[in-house]
Formats: sequence, structure tokens, C-alpha cells
Amino acid sequence: MCVCPLSGGKWRFKVFFCFFVSQGVKAGNFTILQLVEALGSQSQTRARGIQLLSHVLSECSGRLSEKEVEVLVAFYENRLKDDYVVTPHVLHGIKALSPAWPPGLAISVLKSLFQDVHVQVKPHAVPTFLFPCLYSTELKGLGADFVFGFVQAMDGERDPRNLLLAFQIARNILHRGYELGSFTEELFEVTSCYFPIDFSPPPNDPHGITQQELILALRAVLTGTVCFAEFLLPLVIEKLDSDIQSAKLDSLQTLAACASMYGYRELKEFLPGLWSSLRREVFQTASEKVESAGLSSLRAITSCLSRSILSSDGDDALRVFLDLIIQDCRHHLCEPDLKLVWPSAKLLQAAASASYRASHIIAGAVIPQLMEQYNNQTQARGETLPVLTCSSCLFLLVAGLLSTSHVELAVDHLRRLILEEEDTQVCPAVLECSGSLAPLYPDVFASAMIPQLKAEIFSEPMLRDNGQEAVHTSSQHVVRQRCMTALAAVSCHPTLVQQTAPVLLQVLSSSHTGNCALSSGLFSTDDIIAACRSLQQIAEQVQYAEETGCFFHDVIIPHLLGLTVQAGLHSFHLCFKRLFRMEVPVSNCCVSLLRLAALTASRVVSLFLDGDTVFLPGNNLPLQPQLGSQLVCLLMACVCSMPKSVEIPQVDRLLSELEELSCTSTHPFSFTLAAKCFAGLINKRSAGQALDLVLERTIKRITSELDCMSSSLRTQALTLLLWVAKALLIRYHPLATTLTDKIFSLLMDPELAPLAADGFSLLMSDSVDVLNRACHADFRIMYRQRFFTENSAKLVEGFNSAEKGGKGMGDSVMLCGYIFPQLLPLLLEALSCPDQAVQLSTLSCLHPVLLDPPASPALAPQLDGLIFRLLGLTTSPAMKVRIATLRCLHALARFPDHMILPFRARVLRALATPLDDHKLSVPQQGNPGVSAQGLLSPYIKQ
Repeated sequence: MCVCPLSGGKWRFKVFFCFFVSQGVKAGNFTILQLVEALGSQSQTRARGIQLLSHVLSECSGRLSEKEVEVLVAFYENRLKDDYVVTPHVLHGIKALSPAWPPGLAISVLKSLFQDVHVQVKPHAVPTFLFPCLYSTELKGLGADFVFGFVQAMDGERDPRNLLLAFQIARNILHRGYELGSFTEELFEVTSCYFPIDFSPPPNDPHGITQQELILALRAVLTGTVCFAEFLLPLVIEKLDSDIQSAKLDSLQTLAACASMYGYRELKEFLPGLWSSLRREVFQTASEKVESAGLSSLRAITSCLSRSILSSDGDDALRVFLDLIIQDCRHHLCEPDLKLVWPSAKLLQAAASASYRASHIIAGAVIPQLMEQYNNQTQARGETLPVLTCSSCLFLLVAGLLSTSHVELAVDHLRRLILEEEDTQVCPAVLECSGSLAPLYPDVFASAMIPQLKAEIFSEPMLRDNGQEAVHTSSQHVVRQRCMTALAAVSCHPTLVQQTAPVLLQVLSSSHTGNCALSSGLFSTDDIIAACRSLQQIAEQVQYAEETGCFFHDVIIPHLLGLTVQAGLHSFHLCFKRLFRMEVPVSNCCVSLLRLAALTASRVVSLFLDGDTVFLPGNNLPLQPQLGSQLVCLLMACVCSMPKSVEIPQVDRLLSELEELSCTSTHPFSFTLAAKCFAGLINKRSAGQALDLVLERTIKRITSELDCMSSSLRTQALTLLLWVAKALLIRYHPLATTLTDKIFSLLMDPELAPLAADGFSLLMSDSVDVLNRACHADFRIMYRQRFFTENSAKLVEGFNSAEKGGKGMGDSVMLCGYIFPQLLPLLLEALSCPDQAVQLSTLSCLHPVLLDPPASPALAPQLDGLIFRLLGLTTSPAMKVRIATLRCLHALARFPDHMILPFRARVLRALATPLDDHKLSVPQQGNPGVSAQGLLSPYIKQ
């Protein structure tokens, strides 16, 4: 028998040859040992021969005798010493023989594997082979030698496939009780060196390994034994000092996981350090996720200590730990400054909720102090004390200290505060408290709060004194909107969501009826917007719940689409565009989180393209031709939020319709949304001929329209150009350069230059409703830096060559979120431009750059000139310019003291006049103004 044919030929012939040899062994024409004898002597030939042998063994190993298995295993063990090209096929063969191993062979094979397979060249098959070997009970006899061999095999591994398997093997070593011996620390070190996991799978990764998979696999190892406690807890404390939010989050989640299995003995030495780190993460957190993970870790540690056994001569571990918490948090609860009130309350709540005994200790230490202060200073209503009263209720209820009747009484008290309380500090506290209690007591909230809030929302207007006209007062509208916010706050449980969401839908439906409830004074525009925001909040809170997800898919989204159709048909006087913009985030949030997203996309596309209303409630609505331009808003929310893996039906036809709408509509709202929706779909479309054809057609149409100076549709074409350019730019598509060059050429266009200049800000800024990470866009984080690297020379050249009268037109191009030192002189010249529109555009782009700490070194040489020009603009006749200028001066106050203190006297003198401007009170209305105190305080430094 000859194996030479395996050295050449096509793969299909190789497969056939392997099949032919396997059948020959099964038929008894020759034996496995005869096949072994026929292997060649050259390494490449021998590798192919062993590959054939291993394939045959995978088909025929059950026919071998014990003696034959021993001979083949000995043969394979010797081959492990061969050239590394043979190793993968040897391991394949050993694995094929493993079910038939006689006693003792597992240990022999493992020793050969650890001794002869070099770490530097070990293939993926090594950990794949090790994993099933762990279930051989005789391997436990190797004891610490096996652990040492595994540590050597894993050391320095970087392949994510191997790491995932290695973490699984290490976990099995721990869970199956392998003796670690003196290699406990080595096993911890060889695995913990990857903590926290920082892994981004490459594009089009065929293996599909995610960062989360690696994180969970490693966490299972690190928390798999109490023997690791003395090494893991210092590591967690160290990693919590990191500035990287993902590292903090991973560390806190790992701490919570290990604390659930540790005892007081493992935690005792590290409790002060752990508390210090947890306190910092809650007091100074910049992330809700990190704060939540910190509270969960504190709860887990407290729960662990609550399980410790008390002895007559030992410390009360729980009380000692809680004394630390109470000492650091209690005094903040009574301070006038509210900055640390809620963080302290949250820490105490988390610890109290860990056990009955913990809640008893904390309540005994905190509640009397709060109640005494409340009773002594009831006249301080509206300041700190009502907030703390809500917190103390939360302490008690979370710990389960109150009976059902007391819970009902507390919920009734919260409901009355929602309906009657007017203090702006108390109301948020009441809503937060209600939101925390609702998932614990959904039945009580369903019966004692939601019906009453609904009744208030739909209450009839009050009669005037003469009894002739019914109207709602402004305070009644405020209470109604607060009730809708409260409905969202308590919607943390499927039972509650199915009661609260229909109420909000009913509000929207009332505004869409033919009678137009708005005209009767029942609902204001702000009421409708509040309903939309509350519905969006509910969608965000329940996004991972299967039951509520289906409810949104089956009920909420069809109703929203139906209301949209109604609004378009009746053309209500309610600001149609404003309402649509509030309904979009609701659909966007719902659709992007549902496993039935593909079905929703199909429905919405059919509605947009064909007017198919079968799935809508009351689907007898006649669709009119102009309705498609209005439906594009919700179309964008649905299809542009889909993951790339979701196939959009009729996508070519859809793109064609969107292109037509964006290029021909005369309604700015419609053609802008059509362009954004077109760009969102283009961004996710896979590279290839289909995408190339669409882009070729669209670019040709855009260019033709823009080059025709007499066309009335040039603004539409530019809008589409900007959004398509952004879609391609953020994914590094080669055509992005062509499109941005076209935008550059329009900076000299007498009609479109201002829009083109502002368009660069669109390219560089983050989009809220499309082309962002939340919408699963193909998004490269360094695209801005790449853009400026490629185009900064064009910016300077264009500025210097522009005519004097038009030089300001393209100034905002140079800003757009990033400033390079060579562009700063041009920036200062742009601020000197007399055109107020140019001044405002430049200031609005400059402000976010000044808030970025890396900007200060680049601006240092030009700081004198920049402040001089800003102070000159503080007396501009345009209020918007004055406000934008003061915001920039306020941002400059964030720079290091040694940079801004030299300008203090000049700034204070110059600001005397603008600070007397009564129009700067706009912060009270939520506009981007600057208060006098807020502006001056950074410059008045001791």
C-alpha cells in the first residue's frame, strides 16, 4: 500500500482516498498496523500519512484490540518528538483513540504531551485534547504534576480560541477537585494575567468568540476556589484604581461573584480596603453601570458576613463592617449639601438589603437620627429632610421589615407626594423611591398607585369662577406630566408595564382623535411629549425582559405606527414634526432590542412601500400618497436600528424610494429624514457589487443636481450628499474621500457654501438617531482623526485662497470637534469676522473642544489672543453670540490654574457689563446660558 497519492491532487481526491482506506480497514483488507508501517520517512510525507492514519482511526477505533491501542498510542507518543508540522495530526489520532484507552495510558499520554509539545508551536488541538482528558479519573493521581504541566502549556497563550478552552480546563481542574499543591499561586498567575479581559474580535471573525465569553470564562476560574482569595482580592482592589470604566466594571462584578462563595476568613484582612474602593466608586462614579456594580458588590460582601458564625470570644464580623459603612455615610445624610446624600443613602440601602440582621443594625443606627431631625425641623420642608424621609422608607421596605399593610400605607404616601408635592428636590426623590419599591411590591403599586395616577391624567378641567369655561391650569398640567413620569418610574416589572404603557398610549391616542382633544384643553403639546418620553423610558428599562419585549412588539409599536398614520391623515394642528421626533426614540428603543426585530422591519417596510396596514389596530385607514414622506420618520427608527445580521426586506426597492424622496421632496423634515434613513442602510450594507451599484447611481444623481445651478433641488442633493458621506466616512469606505472632496468644492458655491461649511460639523459630530453604536452602525472610533489627518492641508489651503468677503464661510470647517495647532491662527481670524452667523458657528464648534482636557496644551500659545477676541464678543448685539461666548469663557476656566490666573483681572473687568444682562437668565428655562455666579466662580480663586 502506498500513501503517495496523498502528497498531491485536489482535496476532493484526498477525501475520497481517506474514505477508501477507511473502508479497506473496515472490510479487513489490511490492518491499522499495516497502515502505520506504510508511512513515509520524510517529515512532510509522514505528516500526510499520519493525517490519513488519524482520519482512519476516527472512523475505526472501535474495532481495535487493547494491544493495538497500546501500540498505536506508543507510536503517537514517539511522533510528538517529530517536527512540529506532524503535531496536529498526532493529537487528532490520540484523541480518536482516547475512548478505547486501557488503564494507565491517560497518564502516559499527558506526560508526553507536557514534555514534548513546545509551547511556542502548540496548535489549537492541544487544549481541545486536554479538555476531555480531565474526565479521566485516573488523572487525579498525577496531583500537582498535572497542574504544573497545564500551567506550562498555558503560559503565554494569546489565541482567543485557546484561551477560552484553557479557562474552561482551569475551571474544571478547580471544580473536579484536582490537588493544586504548591502550584496554587502559579495557576492563579497564569490565568489572572489576562484580567481584566481586553479583547476586540477582528472584523468578520470566523470563530465568533466575544469579549463577554472570555470575561465570564475567566471569572469562573478566578472565583472557582477560596484558595485564590489571598491573591484575587488585592488584584481587584488594584484594578478598581484603573481609569478604564470596563476594568472597574469587570472588577466589581468579579468581586460580587467571589464574595458570594467566600467566608469571613477570606474577606477579613481586605475589608477596609474593599470598603474604601467601593465607597469611592459610588461617591465619585461617572457611570451608572459602575455604581450599580459597586452596590451589588457591597450587598454580596454584607450577605457573606451575615452568614458568619458568631462565637463568644470572636468579633462580630458583620457589625464591625457595618460600623465602617455607618460611620462614613450617616453624617452625610444630615448635611445641607445634597451632593453626597443620595450616594450615602444608596450605600446604606445596599448593605441593609443583604440580610435581616444587616437591615436591623443599619435601621437602628440611622432611622432615629433622621426622625429626630425631621420632628425638630419640620419647617425645613422642601430642603434635605423630605428627601431623607423617602430614603429611610426605602431602607425599611427593601429589607422587608414592614408588613403588607405598612407597604400599602407607604405607597399611598408616595402617591400623595406625586400628586401634591411641588418642591423640585422632593419630587425626583419620590420618583426614585417609587421606582426602587415597585419591582419588590408590584401588586401593591398595581392596585394602590397606577389607577389613581391614570385618573389624575384623564381628569376633567376645573371650572372657572363663573362656571362657564372649563380649562386646565398650568399647575394641573405639571401634575399630569409628573404622573406620566411616575408611571414610567414604576414600570420595572412586566405586570406593571402592561398597565402603565396602555395609559400612555391612550394619551397619545386622545391627541390623535378627530375631535382633537388638544383644542378642548385636555392635553397640551407638553403633555404629549411627556407621554412619549415616559414610553421611551419604559422601553429602556425593560429592554432585556422577554415578556415585556413581546408586549412592545405586539402592542406598542403597531399602535405607534397606527397613530402616525392617523396624524398624517388628519393633519392635526399639534406640531406634527415635534410629535414624530418624540415618537421615534420609542420605536427605535423597542425595535433594536426585540428578537422579533426582523418581523417588525418587514411590517414597517411594507407599510412604507405598499401601504400595507393589515397589522395596525383599526387597519381600515386609507393611505394617501403624501403619507410615505411622513412615515419615513418611523421607518428610519425601525430599519436603521437593526443589527447588521437582520436582513431588511426589499432593501433595493427601499433604497430607491428613499433616494427619490430625499432628492425630490420639498419638505425639509421629510427629505432630511429620508437622507438619514438612506445613509443608515448604506452604512450597514456589505461591501460588494450591490453596494457599488447603489452608490454609483446615487452619487451620479447628487452630482448632476448640484452642478445644475438653476436646479431648485440643490439643497436636497447636498443634504443627501452629507449623510451618505458620513455613512461611508465612519466605516472607512474608499468613496468617502470622493464625497468629502465634493463638499470641499461647494465651499465656494455662492448658494450652498454656508450649508456645506456647517455640513462638516455634521460629519464630525455624533448623531442621536442614526449612524451610532446604539443603532449597530459600522463605526470606526478613529474616523475623526483620520479625516483631519487627510484633510487638514486642504482646510488651510482653502482658507488662504478664499476671497476676503467669503473667507468666513468655511471657518466652521476647521473646527468640527478637533483643533490642530496649525489651524489656531485661522480660528482667531474667524472669530474676528464681522458676520454674526460665522461667529456663532465658530463659537458653537469651539466650545466642546475647550471642554476636552487635551486641548489646553495646544491652545496655550494662542490663549492670550483667544481670550482677547472672546471678551470682545461678550458685548455683541446678538444675544446668541453673547451666550455662546460666555460658555466658551466658562469652558476656559477648566484649564490649569497657571494658564488662566494671569487673565483673571482682565476677564472680571470685561464681564461687568454682560453679567448685568437680564437675558442671561436663560438657564432657568433650560437653555444653554451661563449664570453670573457660575461664570465668575472659576476665575475668583484664592
